[in-house]
Order: sequence, then C-alpha cells, then structure tokens
Amino acid sequence: MRLTVLLAAAVIAGAASVAHAAEPATGAISYPPSFFAEVGPTTALDMVMRLPGFTFDKGVVVRGLEGSGGNVLVDGAAPVAKNDTLDEILKRIPAGSVARIDVIRGGAPGIDMQGRTVVANVVRKQAAGFHGAGSVSSQLLSDHRVLNAVRAEGQWRWNGKLAELSMVLGKGPDDQLGDGPRVRTAADGTVLIRSTVDADAQGLRKWLIGAYETPFEGGRLRLNGAYMANPYSAEIMDRLSLPAGREYEYDTQDKLQAELGARWARGFGPTSVEMVLFQQWNNNDTKARFTSAAVNRDFELDKKVTETVGRGNVRRRMSDRLTLEAYAEGALNSLDSQTRFVQNQVTVRLPAANVRVEEKRGEVSVAAIWRPLPTLTTEVGVKEETSTITSTGDVALEKSLSFTKPRATLTWAPNPANQVRARVEREVSQLNFDDFIASSSLVNTGALLAGNPDLSPQQAWVVEAAYERRFWKSGAVVVTARHSELTDVIDRAPVYGPGHVALADAPANIGDGRKDELILNLAVPLERLGLASAQLKGQGTWRWSEVTDPVTGRNREISNLHPLDWEAHYTQDLPKLKANWGVDVYSAVRERAFRLSEIETKKVDTWLLVFIEAKPRPDLILRAEFQNLSSRDVNRIREVYAGPRGAAPLAYVDARNLEYGQSVLFKIRKIL
Repeated sequence: MRLTVLLAAAVIAGAASVAHAAEPATGAISYPPSFFAEVGPTTALDMVMRLPGFTFDKGVVVRGLEGSGGNVLVDGAAPVAKNDTLDEILKRIPAGSVARIDVIRGGAPGIDMQGRTVVANVVRKQAAGFHGAGSVSSQLLSDHRVLNAVRAEGQWRWNGKLAELSMVLGKGPDDQLGDGPRVRTAADGTVLIRSTVDADAQGLRKWLIGAYETPFEGGRLRLNGAYMANPYSAEIMDRLSLPAGREYEYDTQDKLQAELGARWARGFGPTSVEMVLFQQWNNNDTKARFTSAAVNRDFELDKKVTETVGRGNVRRRMSDRLTLEAYAEGALNSLDSQTRFVQNQVTVRLPAANVRVEEKRGEVSVAAIWRPLPTLTTEVGVKEETSTITSTGDVALEKSLSFTKPRATLTWAPNPANQVRARVEREVSQLNFDDFIASSSLVNTGALLAGNPDLSPQQAWVVEAAYERRFWKSGAVVVTARHSELTDVIDRAPVYGPGHVALADAPANIGDGRKDELILNLAVPLERLGLASAQLKGQGTWRWSEVTDPVTGRNREISNLHPLDWEAHYTQDLPKLKANWGVDVYSAVRERAFRLSEIETKKVDTWLLVFIEAKPRPDLILRAEFQNLSSRDVNRIREVYAGPRGAAPLAYVDARNLEYGQSVLFKIRKIL
C-alpha cells in the first residue's frame, strides 16, 4: 500500500497527457475494445476491472430497487436483479459483444446515475448473431479436496430481439475455515482449553438464468429470471488435549433463491419513460448441531423472505443544459421466521424467535440536473420515503416511518485531465430483516444473539468531496474524502428481563455517531518504468468511527466496520506468448463486534494470488490460478466476560487461528 501512495504522489506531480479526452457536454470518457485489446479480456467484467480510476461496486442488499444496484449499467440501464449479482451478469457478457464502455462522471443525458456520481455503462453491439462460451474448472485444495464446476452461457440477437441463457453447476470452498490451534486462557493467564481444530466447508451452485428482450409498444421490453439453489455445509472438529475430549459442530444451509424482473422503456421525444416490476423469493433452512462433553446444542432456523416491487421513472430533457427526473417506487416485503434452540435437551426460548414481519414501503423523488457551463454540472433533488412495518408472533408491533432525503451534487471539470466532485446528502439505511430474528451464531460461540423487529433505520448526513486526475496514456488517481454524521446507529445492545436484568443482546438503535472515510484509487500504466503492456491498479479505504457503547457508556468504534481495506493488482500482457499474467493482493482485514458480555475480533490475513492465462487460439482460453500463496490465516478472538462488560470482570479469552491452505485452480474456457 505504501508503494501505491508513493506512485500516486509521483503521478500527480508529473502528470502528462490523457489518452481519452472527456466530452465536456456529457462528462463521459469512452473506452473502445481497442483500449482493452492488449490484455485480451474474455468478459465485460474483465474490461470493467481494467477501467482507469474506476472502482467496481456490485451493489448492496437492500429492499426495494433504489440504491440496490451497483455502479455499472448495461446499455444505459441497471439490471433488474438482486440475487443474480452484477459481477455475475457482467461475466456472462462476452467481450466480443461489447461496443464500448463509457465512464460517466457527474451525469449524462438519458442516463440514470442511480444516485452515484460516477458509473460505467457497458454498451453492447446491436448486430445480429450468436455469442457464447462454455467453461470447466477444477480447484485442488491443500486438504486433498477437488472441487469441479461447469458453466455455459449464450446470447442470441435477431430482428431487434435478444435472448440470453446461462447455467452454472459447481462446488466452491469456504476460505474462512481451515485447520489450526485454539487456546482458551483465563484472565490470570491460566490455560483452560488447548486443542487442534479441523474445519472445512463448501457450497454448491445450481443456477439457471435467462433473459429476453424485444420491441414492445413503441419501446423496448426486457424480461429476466433466475433460479439459484445454493446448499452449504460446514464441519468443525475440535480435538482437545487440555482437558482431553472433543467438540464437534455440523452446520447446513439449504438456500433457494428465485427472482423475476421486467423493464419497459420508451422515449417520447425529449421525454423517456421506464416501468419496472420485480419479484423475488428467498428460502433459507439453517441447521446447526454442536456436541461436547458438557453441552449439546441444536439450532434450527427456517426463514422465508419475499419481495414485490414496482417502479416508474420519467425523465425529460428540457434543453441541452437542463434535465428533470422523477420516480415513484412501491414495495411489499415479508419475512416468516421459525427458530428452535435446544440446549442439553431443554428448549430455550429466544426473543423474537418466531415472527412474521411485513413492510409496505413507498418512495417518490424529483431531481434537476443543470449544466450551466460545459465544465460544470449540478444536481439538486429530494426523496420522500415512507414505510409501515407490522410484526406478529413473538413480537407484536406496528410502526410507521417517514424520512425526507435531500441531495445536492456538483461536478467541475476544468479540462479533460482534472475533475472535482462534491456531494451533500441525507442517507437513510434499509433495515436488515436478519436483525429481526435470532441468530444461529449462538451455536458456535455459545453467545445468545436475539432478534429485534422494533428498529428504526440508521440515518446520516453525508458530505463528500473527490478529486480525479488523469495522466499518461491510461493512468488515473482519485482521492475521495467522506464524513457522515450518524443518527439512530444500529449496533448491538442489551435485552433486559424482569428486574432490569440483562439477559442477552440484540440489534438496537444506540444513538448518534460519526464515520469518516478516505478512499484512494490508482491506476498506473508502467511503460514509462520499463514494463511494457503492464498496469498497476490499486485502491484503499481508511475508516474511522465513533459511537457510545450501550453497555459501558464509553466511546468505541462501530461494530464490524473495517478500519482499512486495500487491494492491488498487477497485470502484464505477453503478446509473443499469446498470454498474460498478473498478481492480485487483498489486504488483511479486521472487524470487531461488541456484545453484552463479549467482544469478538476477527482478523483475516493478506490474500495473494498469481495467475497466468494463455490463448493458443482466439476462441480458447487456458487459465491457472495459484491461490493463497501467502497462506492466509483467519483468527477469531473472543474476549468473554463473567457478565455485562461494563461491570463484570474478564472470564477468559478464546483464540482460534485457522489456516485455509493454498490451492490451485485450472480453468478452460471455449468461446463459441
């Protein structure tokens, strides 16, 4: 990361020409296929990941469509999908079917920026024909498992119509589990437990995904659907040497996701209209069994989630300088949860174990995008969100919520090489339905994690500023600073019983807080440093946060927020060998969860991957990945107190250090 920062400083000081001049009228930079040719991409995702100064974001899981999409559009529109994630969608678009990719900074006529200041738009070729690919892969793990996978996709265009079909069938590992030591020590340093952990887990993907586009009623209609079964199992054997014995845990998840989406869009002169419908079903049956000499625990959770969303957008271009936009969105969400927990053959009642939650949401928005000068773009808008949440079962309640969310952005590009962006916005988070129900993590930690349907969304006033500098042939550096003033922060807080006795902890609104972020994004072509056809691309995010701990009353960081994430990617084309190779490095991360009588810290070490990809023929790609060359460890440290942390002494510290091990992936891809 230090090298990345030094390179950023150097290129800012000595920046030269920009290869792709920005179009002042739209704020877009176009990258044709020739820009990516030297690295020979096979999919649209490969191309997006090579965009200078652009950080791919596949989106977040929220209810409703607003704010759920990532920062990449396809033919000017966000995909109407959730379980079928944006990175998977881009993997299915062959590089040969891409006409260009536009990086849109600050907005462009006819483009829905999805509330972002920068998006990429993958524009596909409209010529009739077929594009397809099939691939097989084998992953060889250090524990002698061999996990195979196969996938195939096809895209047909004819008479203005488009059909897409994709299939995925294969196994994959859980790289958070492995083998290693575990030690539990008392507060005075006495060793209470010493053991060796043998843990592994894997999942299976069984996916079938399709889409169909056709002209309809003077516009264009797209229908898409996905059926995605994802069974998962984990086995953890803990062999104790002090005291002698064993602990055993076996977890399973039968996860089934399905979704249907429809979008119809039509232009009426300077006015464009878009209508969207979306339906999804998510069923998740979780079972966990823990056995030891002293305690046996069985946990079962049957969770069913459905969502129905309708949305309408209207956009009118008043002039070359002014565009008006408006949308209305309505959503109906439901959660049915049945939880069962048995300890030593005694049923334990959990708060919010068996509940049904329904939410009716509505949101309307108006916005104006004004370009008073060719170099200056402003956007001013406001959203109004309302929702009614009803809970029945173990927790009976009904609450109505309403929030006004103003937004203002400014983009100034004095020349093609420089751009400054600023944003002020009130953000309101989506409530996570998983916070409403009891958690299965009580099996492998022994901690009681209750649910709480009576939550209010977390709100924030956000101020953001970004500076972008483009240099050399295809280099870019972007520095972003963001400050958030938080209200109704959602974290964990005590659940009290009779006599104000703390029984457990659950998600709760714990008051005000703050969060600050500094983000650096860098892409450096390395020809000037003597490395032909090579690029170094990296990004880093530093975070600082503060809230008041509801247990101790002292200030602390927000739970599970990473203080630092960074990654670096080196790629080089080897044209004489018809190959390319590269190195991917992902930073170590640390997250910490604060509970009633426990602080759990998870540390994941650096991940290092080296790949080489050969193309003996234009339609055949051979790829080998050497994964986890850094032998990454995953550490879980539990500091457990004799009672609530604010008053009780430390009882013990339980530290588990698991090494996932190295692996090799071989993949053959045939382009049709």
